[in-house]
Amino acid sequence: MLPWRRLLRPLAVLSLAAALVVPTGAAHAASAPSSGWNNWSCKPSAAHPRPVVLVHGTLGNSVDNWLGFAPYLVHRGYCVYSLDYGQLPGVPLFHGLGPIDKSAGQLDVFVDKVLASTGAAKTDIVGHSQGGMMPNYYLKFLGGAPKVNALIGFAPDNHGTTLSGLTQLLPYFPGAEDLISASTPGLADQIAGSAFVTKLNAGGDTVPGVKYTVIATRYDEVVTPYRSAFLSGSNVHNVVLQDLCALDISEHVTIALTDRIAWHEALNALDPAHAERTTCASVFS
Repeated sequence: MLPWRRLLRPLAVLSLAAALVVPTGAAHAASAPSSGWNNWSCKPSAAHPRPVVLVHGTLGNSVDNWLGFAPYLVHRGYCVYSLDYGQLPGVPLFHGLGPIDKSAGQLDVFVDKVLASTGAAKTDIVGHSQGGMMPNYYLKFLGGAPKVNALIGFAPDNHGTTLSGLTQLLPYFPGAEDLISASTPGLADQIAGSAFVTKLNAGGDTVPGVKYTVIATRYDEVVTPYRSAFLSGSNVHNVVLQDLCALDISEHVTIALTDRIAWHEALNALDPAHAERTTCASVFS
């Protein structure tokens, strides 16, 4: 790897860590509606008839995960909504840690609320990391498929993750897996080979009637191997950022937080009738 890439990737991770550690969620929560999203009076237009539901990743929340992408969509005429899910008692701001099947139930309730508010028949879902994978449980097991047109994932861990091999060390530390399952079940569910991941993908990765887009990055240090994000099926479009723009060095966090090339590709998936080819120049669109 080139030296400048070695430097930039850790910096991106540190930037995310700072965003997560500083309790910004409460400060930003009030600003989200003023930025145009979570506006419950929004009515979808003829050009964009489906509201977009944004689903944050592990340790994220409904505001900080989407400070860039939500306004990007609102500016382009979409009704946009985001939810918090997977909260643990006594743990503010850092969500997505509860059992993923329970989190999918929270998404189920939220989607119904969005559809009732907007009058739309279906929604589109865009998620990051766990937020790109968890909705598939909602689609497959909670009756969500008739309510969803498309599921778009930024670096989703659809087949679990080895966390660059770290999860393969757990059996060598007696009690470690039980501790993780008891204290943060949402993390345990995401380990490659877990009972949750096995159930999620049994019988095929997708369900009929929903369009799936997976946007992955070769520099993902959380979802490993990065191709474990990919889904199989005739209704799936898997893409690697670096195939769209070789200069893109986004890793697991920045793919959703700041990467306008990834955002542009997601926009194409939301409105394929007006899609424009995603290239390095898409950062300016």
